[in-house]
Formats: sequence, C-alpha cells, structure tokens
Amino acid sequence: MSVSYTTRPQHEGEVDGKDYHFIDKKEFHERKQRGEFLEWAEVFGNLYATPHAPIQTALAQGSDVLFDVDWQGAKQITNQLEENLVVRVFLLPPSRAILEQRLIARRREDKSALELRLARAAEEIAHYKEYDYVIVNDDLEAAFSSLRSILQAERYKRERQNGLEEFVANFATNVATNRLPRL
Repeated sequence: MSVSYTTRPQHEGEVDGKDYHFIDKKEFHERKQRGEFLEWAEVFGNLYATPHAPIQTALAQGSDVLFDVDWQGAKQITNQLEENLVVRVFLLPPSRAILEQRLIARRREDKSALELRLARAAEEIAHYKEYDYVIVNDDLEAAFSSLRSILQAERYKRERQNGLEEFVANFATNVATNRLPRL
C-alpha cells in the first residue's frame, strides 16, 4: 500500500508513517517544489500526495503498489508512470444509503461535512468509465477477493511478463535447431 503525505490532522488510532505521513503545509509545498510527489491534490481543504521515490523503488523490485486516490490522483499517476504499469480499479459503494452509513460510522464529520462528502462522491462516481475495472464493495472480503483476481490476471498479460520475449526467442531457437523425436 502506498503511504501518502497529508496536511490534515492525524485521527485517533492512525500511525504516522503507516497510515499517512503527517506534515504541515510548508513542508508539503517544499516537497512538491522539489518534485518529490507522483501525484497530489487538495481535498476538503487538506493536501494529499503520493511520494515518487518509494513507488519507483517498489516497482523496480517487481512489487505491486496499491494507491488509495481519487480520480484526479489516478489520472496523474497514469500520466506519470508507463502505461503498462497502471491498472485502475474503481471501488463503488453498493448504494448512497450504505455510503452514508459508512461515513457516519467513521464519526469524523459533522452534518455539513458529511453532505459535502456525499456530494463529492457523486462527482467521483461520474468518472468510473476512466477505470479499467469496477468493483462494487458490498462485502469487504468479496471485494478484496475480486481485487486479488484482477491483480493476478494483470500479472499474466504478455507485456507485464519480464523476460518473456527472451524466453520465447530461446524456446523458438531450440525448437528450430533441435530435431524433435518422432512419434
């Protein structure tokens, strides 16, 4: 999981460096100016960003990296990374009522902030067609299983298999130069 930087206050139970890197706006802008962010956005008056370096390191090591970003962040990431490295998965709540229940259960927003989040959700959902896959999160385990299936299938795409071209070329050479036993 990518760990984002944010200028929002730390919520109870969150761990700095695990859930987010909590920094002030001055440090955020300094990091942004130095080009340290893969993507960034302002959401509800707070700044959020994905650090570039750990993502590049993880990808170079062959790891998958999951991002929890809005449609704007997804678009920036897609524009910054090689096309074959990005798989966009849009998570949808099963209904507005359930989304509202989930937001209320977090106990982080007052009524006006809750309404603002619900309005923002409608704007987000309008961008679902920009994604490769859509999962309706009506059951957390089922949604997670669907996500694992997508990742597994994407790893088998021809263009994502490191060394496949060389393997096939060697295989073809061996088949062409060696006589196959007669049946």
